[in-house]
Amino acid sequence: MRKVALLPLIWVLLCVFSVNGEDPYRYYTWTVTYGTISPLGVPQQVILINGQFPGPALEVVTNDNIFLNLINKLDQPFLLTWNGIKQRKNSWQDGVYGTNCPIPPNSNYTYKFQTKDQIGTFTYFPSTLFHKAAGGFGAINVYERPKIPIPFPDPAGDFTLLVGDWYKASHKTLQKTLDSGRPLPFPDGVVINGQTSSSFSGDQGKTYMFRISNVGLSTSINFRIQGHTLKLVEVEGSHTLQNTYDSLDVHVGQSIAVLVTLDQLPKDYYIVASTRFTKQILTATAVLHYTNSHTPVSGPVPAGPTYQIHWSVKQARTYRWNLTASAARPNPQGSFHYGKIVPSRTIVLANSAPLINGKRRYAVNGVSYINADTPVKLADYFNITGIFSINSIQDLPSGGSSSLSTSVMAANHHDFIEVVFQNNENTIQSWHLDGYDFWVVSYGFGQWTPASRKSYNLIDALTRHTAQVYPRSWTAILVSLDNQGMWNMRSAVWERQYLGQQFYLRVFNPVYSPANEYGIPQNALLCGKAIRRHP
Repeated sequence: MRKVALLPLIWVLLCVFSVNGEDPYRYYTWTVTYGTISPLGVPQQVILINGQFPGPALEVVTNDNIFLNLINKLDQPFLLTWNGIKQRKNSWQDGVYGTNCPIPPNSNYTYKFQTKDQIGTFTYFPSTLFHKAAGGFGAINVYERPKIPIPFPDPAGDFTLLVGDWYKASHKTLQKTLDSGRPLPFPDGVVINGQTSSSFSGDQGKTYMFRISNVGLSTSINFRIQGHTLKLVEVEGSHTLQNTYDSLDVHVGQSIAVLVTLDQLPKDYYIVASTRFTKQILTATAVLHYTNSHTPVSGPVPAGPTYQIHWSVKQARTYRWNLTASAARPNPQGSFHYGKIVPSRTIVLANSAPLINGKRRYAVNGVSYINADTPVKLADYFNITGIFSINSIQDLPSGGSSSLSTSVMAANHHDFIEVVFQNNENTIQSWHLDGYDFWVVSYGFGQWTPASRKSYNLIDALTRHTAQVYPRSWTAILVSLDNQGMWNMRSAVWERQYLGQQFYLRVFNPVYSPANEYGIPQNALLCGKAIRRHP
């Protein structure tokens, strides 16, 4: 009788612990509208989220479940993508043309995703048309769970700086320029958090975290703070060896986090973001304000590096993974010995800028991507033919003429691959892969060859989701394809992405299992040839 009496209590306790042990749920409702503001002093139409420019920050914790109802009040279809969030087993929520039907005007869609096993500094932005040029971007800051140590003392404060180049022209005007076959003009300026002037306050003697993301369209940025050094501690979810720098290059689509100690005399200091590798240097400033300061900023704005490509390459090579630090899980980041695995496949991706049908396009291995009316993920799921071909893009550049295609590259789930980004153009490139981070093992000049592997860092290379490729150079990465789905590999330089420098990587396992990939969401929007199909 005593045991029977205890059963209800045990059941209640089990239920309580099950509920308490579940990862938290966070619910958001965001409304996307147009608004008029003046980022560069001239009134212009921008994209607001809940009336904010930039949009609201997603401040979440590792493994949080996000339910975000996005209401589109624009006059065009719209999507947001979550730059750097891996969407484990869940490319359905990636928010790009190849995975999602855009949200029609005056309609909504609820994204459901988890910040699974991630920690760090990320962003979101519009992936549709050329909306990114109008705003709609914001920060995603993923904090550690209470029991997971981080490799530095808790900072006294946490500041987010969304930095990028900016145009006074509307996104529709810029899009028309590209559609006509003409390149975009040089940007009109640089903004920090959508402004050319802002202020960040802290107490003398304390240390603060600055999260810097390049949310611009095309231009690398150098970041620095007058009279202060920057201790790099995190890059796109990876804790780094804590080297100290006077300034840091942040390329398009990239994010970093630095610690800054307010150890100078109590006054105000310039925070500076300026363009890199451009003939005309554009600069935006903000103010670091000591709370006991009575002296405004003064003197010339601190100049950026005078050295160009070689300086930046040298700096990039100093980025190292902190092998002893915990990641989002309570295990060292370096416990996965990537350098001891022999890649099963080598893919060389060469970017180019061909003329196709008399208009400027951008291509990968001679193929310039065009969006189909049906997302390739839906076409794959419903076995809809005629949307894409997995033979349309090859592993190696052929050197032949360029063509248009909805290009998808096949890959096997759990393969470990080597990818080389070969840049034979005179402009810096920035490459991003959705669904993953990857080890950036080497930067090199000229043409990559198999002998280039001698330069690979196979011990403590950094993992990140976006890698720069310098002019007339190459960058090599290693990727563990442990996340099944349809994933966008794209240029983070948005003009190039819009005009075709992208494709989709179909990471596939012929044996279906929900342990490898979730099924189609019940609320999935259907379009094109997927209309009237049933999830």
